[in-house]
Amino acid sequence: MNNDIAFSPSGGVVTVFEDVSERSEAGLDDSEIIGMLFDRDENGLAAVKNKYGGYCSAIARNILENAQDTEECVNDTYMRVWETIPPEKPRALSAFLAKITRNIAIDRYRREHMQKRGGDETALIFEELEECVSDGSSVEASAERHEMIAAVNRFLGRLPAKSRVMFVSRYCYCESIRSIALRFGTSENSVSVCLNRTRAKLRDFMKKEGYEL
Repeated sequence: MNNDIAFSPSGGVVTVFEDVSERSEAGLDDSEIIGMLFDRDENGLAAVKNKYGGYCSAIARNILENAQDTEECVNDTYMRVWETIPPEKPRALSAFLAKITRNIAIDRYRREHMQKRGGDETALIFEELEECVSDGSSVEASAERHEMIAAVNRFLGRLPAKSRVMFVSRYCYCESIRSIALRFGTSENSVSVCLNRTRAKLRDFMKKEGYEL
């Protein structure tokens, strides 16, 4: 699975996460924070930490399952934000931070687990999704990456809200089955069944779109 298959926001796909983070800080709104970053005002970075620190930590912790690695990952996220804004001007700051944090965490996870496969939650998540979205390291695969992301987002946009949020929670935010079940007030088996069915539908959809899996 490629890091860039991040299920970028489309049709409210990550609204459930954005709402939680938006309510976490009653101070500056995102446009003000981004403006401060464009002005190279370090208070803007402090505002990011205050408003989204817990949000980024939760994403990193789901993947890395280690307190020290999580802290270092989130610190790297802040550095990356400072380096990329400007020139980047994200439309949704929470989604922008989620993508950066997730990619940094996955890179760190892969570096530390190169010699082994399986045995933990993150490896299981990768294995589950590889049956639907293949990893490609060739130039041709890289050239098709944006089209693949767009195809996945089209698929997600057609799902019922509950199935969509469960899928994104699992495969974008790397939440455990148990965590998703608790949030939805349902059984772990029900979540697993829903995810299995959604993966099967995604696999069929991607084949119809012309992707070889």
